[in-house]
Amino acid sequence: MSIVPVTSQDLDAAEVSWFAALCSDDYEFLGQPDGRLRSSWEHCSGIVKKAESHGFRNILCPSSYQVGQDTLSFVAGCAPITDKINFLAAIRCGEVQPIMLARTVATLDHMLKGRLTLNVISSDFPGEVADSKFRYKRSHEVVEILRKCWTQDEVSHDGDIYKISKLSTDPARPYQQNGGPLLYFGGYSPDALELCGAQCDVYLMWPETKDVLAQRMRDAHARAEAHGRTLDYGLRVHMVVRDTEAEAREYADHLVSKLDDEYGKLIRDRAHDSISLGVAHQSRARELADQFGYTEPNLWTGVGRARSGCGAALVGSVDQVMTKIEEYKAMGIRAFIFSGYPHMDEADHFGTKVLPQLKTCSLPHAYGRVPSETPATPLGTGARR
Repeated sequence: MSIVPVTSQDLDAAEVSWFAALCSDDYEFLGQPDGRLRSSWEHCSGIVKKAESHGFRNILCPSSYQVGQDTLSFVAGCAPITDKINFLAAIRCGEVQPIMLARTVATLDHMLKGRLTLNVISSDFPGEVADSKFRYKRSHEVVEILRKCWTQDEVSHDGDIYKISKLSTDPARPYQQNGGPLLYFGGYSPDALELCGAQCDVYLMWPETKDVLAQRMRDAHARAEAHGRTLDYGLRVHMVVRDTEAEAREYADHLVSKLDDEYGKLIRDRAHDSISLGVAHQSRARELADQFGYTEPNLWTGVGRARSGCGAALVGSVDQVMTKIEEYKAMGIRAFIFSGYPHMDEADHFGTKVLPQLKTCSLPHAYGRVPSETPATPLGTGARR
């Protein structure tokens, strides 16, 4: 029985995703920049094609001003070079006027024929610091406008930040039906939980001990329940899987063997989420870890020494990693976003050793969002007006 009721309670599969390192986040040795692994189009699109070849069902494309690529431009470029994998594109609410963002999303969704999901981000813009309550108010309005564009013929919105009057949604109608692209969201503050509970579909968590994850799920469910809704739950975690635990732990040590902790702190601090509550919890987990960096069996916090955000990895043998994933699934987690260093090599390890043993799905398909044929939208087969 899951920790809390989940939207996909009866789903016996999980959405297993990989990570496209768009934001200068690929290393052979953590904290040691390597030109071969720069966040270029060639390298990052190669990660996408590698993930698709192994059968990963989705791929997270993050957003940051750090050296790397614009997320939505990258996803658009990947549309013609892929045909199966979904894209979890990060959208930083407020960067683009909501109606124009809705049109961009609709265009991408048609290019991908329904293979688009969205990771809602509510953080500061590059070069500025905004009040948290303002940021979440803005995000609420952006997401509300997006959902109206995807479900109504006309959109009106009278908010504190955006005001829209009787505008046709034709240019913003996506390929996906019954609500449009799924919205994934992660955040720990009360305002974050309220945004997710009221408007989003999948609550994403960073790796912590299972008891802490369980409480995160209870807190998110409480806000969703207040709005008469349920959520699905996801876990973003790094991966080091080998044939034996000893080999996996040896490789984890290898990853940080050249790390200078002062430079690692510089890497963490330059990220836009570096002062968030979630990052603070990842830092606290490192402080509570044992002398080898483990907070519970097979959960290693060493990655967080040189990375803001998701700062821990599952480290172990194939059987140990499979056991952890099954335990998470039993809790009610239906979406996993894995990654590893270097991202191409670790995709091979996980993709050959673990992924074939997992029953996977595409959540947009499980939700009935993706039509069996091109929909009658203005960008599809609808009448031209």
